Amino acid sequence: MCGFAGFLGEPVSGLDGDPQTQLAVMSEAVRHRGPDDSGIWVDADQHIGLAHRRLSVIDLSEAGHQPMISPSGRYIIAYNGEIYNHADIRAELAKATGGHPEWRGHSDTETLLAAIECWGVLATLEKLVGMFAFALWDRERCEVTLARDRVGEKPLYFGWQNGVFLFASELKAIKAHECFNGGINRKALGLQLRHGYIPAPYSIYEGIEKLPAGSFLTLPGGASQALLDQFRPTRYWSLDEVAEYGRRAPFEGELEEATDRLQELLARSVNQQMISDAPLGAFLSGGVDSSLVTALMQAHSTKPVRTFTIGFENPAFNEAGFAMSVAQHLGTDHTEVFVTEKDALDIVPGLPQVFDEPFSDPSQIPTIMVSKVARENVTVALSGDGADELFGGYGRYVLARNLWNNLSKAPPVLREAVAFGMGALPVGLINQAGKSFDQMRGKSQDRHLLGDRVNKLADLVTASSPQQLYSQLMGYWAAEQIVIGERAGERDLESVSLAAGEFLDHMMHQDMRYYLPDDILAKVDRASMSVSLETRAPFLSPELLSFALSLPLSMKVEGNRGKVILKNLLGRYVPDTLFDRPKMGFSAPVGQWLRGPLREWGGDLLDETRLSRQGLLNASAISRKWREHLSGERNWQYHLWNVLMFQSWLESVS
Repeated sequence: MCGFAGFLGEPVSGLDGDPQTQLAVMSEAVRHRGPDDSGIWVDADQHIGLAHRRLSVIDLSEAGHQPMISPSGRYIIAYNGEIYNHADIRAELAKATGGHPEWRGHSDTETLLAAIECWGVLATLEKLVGMFAFALWDRERCEVTLARDRVGEKPLYFGWQNGVFLFASELKAIKAHECFNGGINRKALGLQLRHGYIPAPYSIYEGIEKLPAGSFLTLPGGASQALLDQFRPTRYWSLDEVAEYGRRAPFEGELEEATDRLQELLARSVNQQMISDAPLGAFLSGGVDSSLVTALMQAHSTKPVRTFTIGFENPAFNEAGFAMSVAQHLGTDHTEVFVTEKDALDIVPGLPQVFDEPFSDPSQIPTIMVSKVARENVTVALSGDGADELFGGYGRYVLARNLWNNLSKAPPVLREAVAFGMGALPVGLINQAGKSFDQMRGKSQDRHLLGDRVNKLADLVTASSPQQLYSQLMGYWAAEQIVIGERAGERDLESVSLAAGEFLDHMMHQDMRYYLPDDILAKVDRASMSVSLETRAPFLSPELLSFALSLPLSMKVEGNRGKVILKNLLGRYVPDTLFDRPKMGFSAPVGQWLRGPLREWGGDLLDETRLSRQGLLNASAISRKWREHLSGERNWQYHLWNVLMFQSWLESVS
């Protein structure tokens, strides 16, 4: 795992910094992604430069140094990621070329360059199994190509600034270039406040984009910003096409046959992803996904696998006991670290530096913490990311399906009347009554106050389609204008209608397109790389992903029970009693923190005068929610956390 940055083009008049110096500054900005080695390559005549930071995982020798030049001298690459099938590609290259020249080392970077030289960029991308992003300069054609893996595990930003085309693994490297002058993109800000993350192709800065997953972009030397529309990303892989093929050619066997096939594919993916010249382990929460990955790792290992989990003082967020039980059953070398509230709160001020742009999934905090624990012992950690989206693991899927099935039976006029009546109910009083009832039963959680749920339901009742219902369920700040100059109703993600698909298909597909790459994978990449830890996700191998999308829904969700086939497979390794329980999630009690230890910090960032002076957000609407949250009348933790993550980011860059 590494990081890179670069530029193409001459700066406008008045900006004439030395290219080597500019690249060194950009490289230093992403040192955390690669603390083991660094390199810079410049062609002053073509005004192209590449910088690379290396985290040594495969081939720890100098033979893996980047930027790397191909044997012919035609290509120069800066690359971030891991190509899990690079040994197979080397064997295929030997057949295609009648015997490849002697390899300098065994790095996948060298394999990638040789494949491009033999087959070209597009054909090579279609062969790769892995997570990656790269920038490639073609000396013969005088063009730069940027590319990103199928699902979007590795990040890549690009854009024009003052006549120079900039690109990098993280925004902080682009910002380090003297030509950078990006202003805030209000549309992107609206998306972040509604969804908690900024989806591709947007970034928080005007003129800077994320390269979409499964895409590549080729730009000739000498191109200008005026020609930007002529050179746009091209998809080499489409989630929509894979899903559509899965529906046309579905898996037709029984559950046990499907489980056998899943076991084969996941075991193969895990085995591929265990290849490393550096110490390797796994995140283990005790849930289905991480337990299954760990079980298959242990089955392939001749010694106990290193596993890591963190425990919390708050029992509502603590899964450490479940993880320990699974670890003991599988015989892993388990590390369990309990963290205090202070440990978690100490991370909050540094979140803008980790994530580079506003990002407000509260699980960002424990993800950073478990990454720190793992990095003390290993360089690579496998995770269970992607399983929920592929196999129907989120509770909201069943909730939304059941709600729509009931709502769709009622005529629109009746639903509007019900929504009006529910909306007129005094939410604060209902919340107080619900709290009193919970206290009588010995419960004191305020994550899901009764009145808040009634109020949310009132918004959902009027949804005109299941797609709209899911969008509203997943969104915040939808009922009022929050970004000045942006209309709330225009900030939704593009929704896709799946031919002959069911509502559950739609929800999982929508999450695969946006939530997985731009929330889950972005969170794990930035959190882990902030401490120089490489993470890998075996569930996201292309072959396994295609298989999952061909399975009937009954093998994913049965009644109110999700991940049916995964649980069936895990039961072959671990007793059901250790994992078959309601999903807990991996989050943080930010609602309680905002009323307690983070109250002063939050109050300063949400000060109404400050918000009004900034002129970006609806100060009165935010202040009202802040007061209601502090009083305990309402629980606006997610709305407020979204705003606070923007405000904290804005303060860090001001």
